[in-house]
Amino acid sequence: MSELINNPSQQRKDKLRSLLLRVHAGEDIASIREELIQGLTNVPYNEVMEVEQEMINSNLLTEQEILEFCDIHTDILDGKIDQSGAKAIPAGHPVDTFQKENVALKEEIEKARKLIASVNTLTVDKLPGYVMQMRTIFNALSDIDKHYKRKEYLLFPYMEKHLITGPPTVMWGKHDELRGFLNDAIKELESTITSVQQIELIIENYLNKVLELIDGMIMKEEEILFPMAMNTLTEEEWYKIYTETIEFGFCLIDPEDEWKPEGVIVEKQGYIESDAIRLSSGTFDIKQLEALFLHIPIDITFVDANDKVAFFSHSPNRVFERNRSIIGRDVRMCHPQGSVHIVEQIISDFKSGKENKAVFWMSNFMGRFIYIEYSAVRDKENNYLGVVEVTQDITAMRKLEGDQRLLSYSDK
Repeated sequence: MSELINNPSQQRKDKLRSLLLRVHAGEDIASIREELIQGLTNVPYNEVMEVEQEMINSNLLTEQEILEFCDIHTDILDGKIDQSGAKAIPAGHPVDTFQKENVALKEEIEKARKLIASVNTLTVDKLPGYVMQMRTIFNALSDIDKHYKRKEYLLFPYMEKHLITGPPTVMWGKHDELRGFLNDAIKELESTITSVQQIELIIENYLNKVLELIDGMIMKEEEILFPMAMNTLTEEEWYKIYTETIEFGFCLIDPEDEWKPEGVIVEKQGYIESDAIRLSSGTFDIKQLEALFLHIPIDITFVDANDKVAFFSHSPNRVFERNRSIIGRDVRMCHPQGSVHIVEQIISDFKSGKENKAVFWMSNFMGRFIYIEYSAVRDKENNYLGVVEVTQDITAMRKLEGDQRLLSYSDK
């Protein structure tokens, strides 16, 4: 018992857990925050994530419940998180790049808020110029998708390998929420706006929410996620993230600093070479097989019998991005929280033998018609080996009419 009494970290975590549970039970947020201010001078960044992870692991709250109250947690903890034990961040490090992007995002947010503050002086004759300025800002903010995808596909897989699963899942859910509001905001700004009252409604219903969500995520990253990640990932893991960052691009900035940790030797990311691969209907050598997957007009991802991503085709024109960091990752962790239940149902039905194929399509995915097919993979004895996902852009095919019987070349 004495070790608990004399353990200030455990006492802080117990207090924080109690306060967060009371928030979820519906108590007044303002009084909870006041109690936090009075009872806890500061909360170390790692303890915040530990408490949320423990609450998930012990089934006190589900990831979905924490997601729903994520912004309230941010409001309560704002300014109360202690980062004194965080590691220094070298120039050019992936976290340094994330932070520079956050600075650029804050500058765009500040521009937007200045425009919003001036809306009460806006006249109809100045409305077109005002809307154009706001469109420019929110189009720039849409660059945040690159920032979030690098977190989702590069950083989060390594955090999961270190058994930190709850916070990345919650954050991914908030990313998707923000993407939805941002897309809606841009659509509203691109609509025909003829009155000051109309832009005021757009500000109230869409723009303010986007700015609030981006601000909240920046706080979560700077005060909790990045310090914990710095203290968790190895230099080798960070360097792998660094070398693959370029595949996703950067948000609002063009980093100038290069970074390579001292004493870290990372083998070049490549593909295994070996002798010919012999199949029942023919053979390939590795070079041929690699080239084949580069050129077939479909995307393939294979998930093995243990639900781990084992392979993806690396065509330069993939519909959905894939990155080598997903290899060996549980397929459930490769999807946003809102669609995980569908993934689990497909796997369950395929494993049981109840079903063998699931088909989806999206009629307007970034202006394209996308067809997705999941098939159970079984051996000759009908033993389950995994799932193959095949994705294809069939936009052009759906427009075909008549016959094409003469020779015709295409670069597309």
